[in-house]
Amino acid sequence: MKLNSSFLSHKIDGQTVIVPVGNTDFHGLVQGNKTLSAIVECLSADTTEQEIVNNLCDRFDGDRAEIEADVHEAVNRLREIGAIDE
Repeated sequence: MKLNSSFLSHKIDGQTVIVPVGNTDFHGLVQGNKTLSAIVECLSADTTEQEIVNNLCDRFDGDRAEIEADVHEAVNRLREIGAIDE
């Protein structure tokens, strides 16, 4: 999976903003923290949810179960708006 090319991500003052720039059903923006930023960085290339979890566990101190839950929630929300290509 990876970020759909119809969505653009941009970092602003430590936050990540994802906006649709192509023909999508989603008309709005997604704003997130450094966790979302790291997830989106991983989604710049084809990856899996488990690879994203591993990457975040390497980068951040935290409970693996919490990181897995955060990644799962973020990926599902991005899927819901069509921002992920499988």
